[in-house]
Amino acid sequence: MMSKKVLSTKYQPQEVEAGKYEQWLEKGVFKPSENPNAEPYSIVIPPPNVTGKLHLGHAWDVTLQDMIIRQKRMQGYDTLWLPGMDHAGIATQAKVEARLREQGVSRHDLGREKFLEKTWEWKEEYASHIREQWGKMGVSVDYSRERFTLDDGLNKAVNKVFVKLYEKDLIYRGEYIINWDPVAQTALSDIEVIHKDVQGAFYHVEYPVVGSDERVEIATTRPETMLGDTAIAVHPEDERYQHLIGKTVLLPLMNREIPVVADEYVEREFGTGVVKITPAHDPNDFEVGNRHDLERLNVMHKDGSINANGGKYEGMDRFQARKEVVKDLKEQGYLIKVEEHLHSVGHSERSGAVVEPYLSTQWFVRMEPLAKQAIDNQKTDDAVEFFPPRFNDTFITWMENVHDWVISRQLWWGHQIPAWYHKETNEVYVGEEAPSDIENWERDEDVLDTWFSSALWPFSTMGWPEETDDLKRYFPTNTLVTGYDIIFFWVSRMIFQSLEFTGERPFKNVLMHGLIRDPEGRKMSKSLGNGIDPMDVIEEYGVDALRWFLANGSAPGQDVRYIPEKLSSAWNFINKIWNASRYVLMNVDDMTLDEVQIGDDMTLADRWILSRLQTVTENVTRLFDKFEFGEAGRVLYHFIWDDYCDWYIEMTKENLQDDSTDNTTTKSILVYVLDQFLRLLHPIMPFVTEEIWQQIAPADESIVVSNYPTVQDKFIDKDSEEAMTKLIDIIRSVRQIRNEMNTPLSKAVDLYIKVTDESDRNVLEDNIAYIHRFCNPEHLEIGSEVETPSEVVTQTLPFAQILMPLEGLIKIEDEIKRLEQEKAKLEKEVERLVKKLGNENFVKKAPEAVVNEERAKEADYNKQLTAVTERIAELKAL
Repeated sequence: MMSKKVLSTKYQPQEVEAGKYEQWLEKGVFKPSENPNAEPYSIVIPPPNVTGKLHLGHAWDVTLQDMIIRQKRMQGYDTLWLPGMDHAGIATQAKVEARLREQGVSRHDLGREKFLEKTWEWKEEYASHIREQWGKMGVSVDYSRERFTLDDGLNKAVNKVFVKLYEKDLIYRGEYIINWDPVAQTALSDIEVIHKDVQGAFYHVEYPVVGSDERVEIATTRPETMLGDTAIAVHPEDERYQHLIGKTVLLPLMNREIPVVADEYVEREFGTGVVKITPAHDPNDFEVGNRHDLERLNVMHKDGSINANGGKYEGMDRFQARKEVVKDLKEQGYLIKVEEHLHSVGHSERSGAVVEPYLSTQWFVRMEPLAKQAIDNQKTDDAVEFFPPRFNDTFITWMENVHDWVISRQLWWGHQIPAWYHKETNEVYVGEEAPSDIENWERDEDVLDTWFSSALWPFSTMGWPEETDDLKRYFPTNTLVTGYDIIFFWVSRMIFQSLEFTGERPFKNVLMHGLIRDPEGRKMSKSLGNGIDPMDVIEEYGVDALRWFLANGSAPGQDVRYIPEKLSSAWNFINKIWNASRYVLMNVDDMTLDEVQIGDDMTLADRWILSRLQTVTENVTRLFDKFEFGEAGRVLYHFIWDDYCDWYIEMTKENLQDDSTDNTTTKSILVYVLDQFLRLLHPIMPFVTEEIWQQIAPADESIVVSNYPTVQDKFIDKDSEEAMTKLIDIIRSVRQIRNEMNTPLSKAVDLYIKVTDESDRNVLEDNIAYIHRFCNPEHLEIGSEVETPSEVVTQTLPFAQILMPLEGLIKIEDEIKRLEQEKAKLEKEVERLVKKLGNENFVKKAPEAVVNEERAKEADYNKQLTAVTERIAELKAL
């Protein structure tokens, strides 16, 4: 597939990445294997909006999905990762209208058909940008199955769902108070409204009681809506106002009599216990109005300006009208006081406009039965499993408190509602196809909320409502990866629609990730100017470094901060792998995986690295299964950087430099372990792993479809791991002493290692060459009894004591002082563990393995404490 070449002296991401994605596509390695004997594993991409280019959050989202699907592909699953994009209704229409405004044209100038042509042109333009960015990120999707939420197949699915819900009375049309965006001039669902704290005021106004001198006080934050008041209300049991029930008051400024009604909605203890009722401009007032058969008097146009029902204020913007109403109330003696008040105000998610509660005829989904079905399913074996699990509670809480979903939008870009109205009889017809006598009918001009079509995404993209092969094989999907911020918008809706129309959950797992934040922890946004273009990051550090950063900062449900220094660290890590790979390739005589021969002539280091590899393979696989990618990354990082590069490669140099011995096994292990950790790393870093792997792989093979590592029991060797750990501890301790004493490794020193256990002595003596190489002793003595000069520096380990004579470099009193500090630390640790193990609750409730581990630590610390105490006594005796 890719020709072998000598790796350059430095990792150059642009060179490494060039052309690989195109080669993968050409080879078709991202398509499902369609092996009937393989277990299917499918993911549908959360479709990005065609409103613009992808941001860092998208990069994180697709990286996590790509990691999952690449690993599953290597594990032999028949994998499908289905790509697609969302038409994004109001958001895309707003972008296209803004572009047209720059050209001096409005959508109304063009008309619906021409405007939709322009919007499709926009879609094609931005879809190509998104595909280009997906390619840069290395996403291994099957483009032959790409879908769009407005394509013909999706439209067919949407129409069928609408009609079926309508026939079951789960979709209805009615006049209700809805969230209205006066700028976009469309209805919004509750979750498209963002609430922000805004400095406002309570305006206290008096309404005169007709036929008396009495006045009643009400308070409102929106005085302009009083123009549409059709009643005031008191609590039926409020003794203060019993005499007013059934009477009328004069509506200030409008000189219109309105009734006083009694309703339990009123809170007696809040304010004066009297509230104004404006059924056309407040959802609670709407319900009160229904109960008392009050007129619904709409005083606003769709753009938020006052209409003819507002009298002298007609034509004013709602906020200008507020100022004029307050001024007139004051002049006419109705305004008592104004109290400043910080309160939560709804804003349109898309346009940013203050949302207006507005009386409007819209289409709704009746949510209660659909929500109940979703809640009930979470109590079964087929429940959707959330990662982290706390989001299941979020999902249930929202479903238990959900309101009917307003699904009609006053837009042109979207799925047009499949409803027609008879021109003469006003009869409503709802169907998947238009009425046969179409000339007598007018189609509803509204379109559906964009989430209506994306709620069907997991099964509509597989070909539903047709019984396609893909639907049978790959649905329900396995894992959905998405941000926690759209659990209400999208995740919940996919679950209830899938249960309703397929009888199955849409996916088995949901991995919720957080948000990308800037270094200060703020959400990235255009207004703050703190957004990061992932393409800029790739240009500087390479895509593998970006993916490593995103994967390594990833814990389910948690936000991640974008910190440039971490990108630099990621690049350094890849460069470390690159240099280690160069060393291996330069020292194994062009050995490939086919030529690997691991014989019985293994050194301790050989046995240790192979055994460590099995532990790492087991842990990384387990952590991937739990979506704990950050932890998996840390396991890989320490194995590659510490175990393989810093220790194993260094230890192989002893063997490789000896031409008198057959070092095939050592070379084979270098290649084998390199191969295995490249495969473990591949889902996270696809490009650099492919580049290096090609140098040792059989011809014309790609790491993309290579087998993922599995634990090889024959290589598990805990004795070698324990022995090697002790050897490393010895070497580290000697280096630490040299460092503290400013004695460079180039200066040979006498070294005494005191061990009491015969097996430990054998390990050290069998591997004495490593001690010579890494410690550079002039004279080396290992034993249970060692004769040392009086002036030595001591390092105590649980199994050994290291003594290094440093004549002229250290004083006895300084060494006693250092050892006493070490003794104090050890005493604290022993005291802590004695207390912990003396706690009956801990011993009873903690897992047995944890308790045993703590007991082993206590024994080790006690051993070290004894050795340090004895050494202090020896030095003091001198």
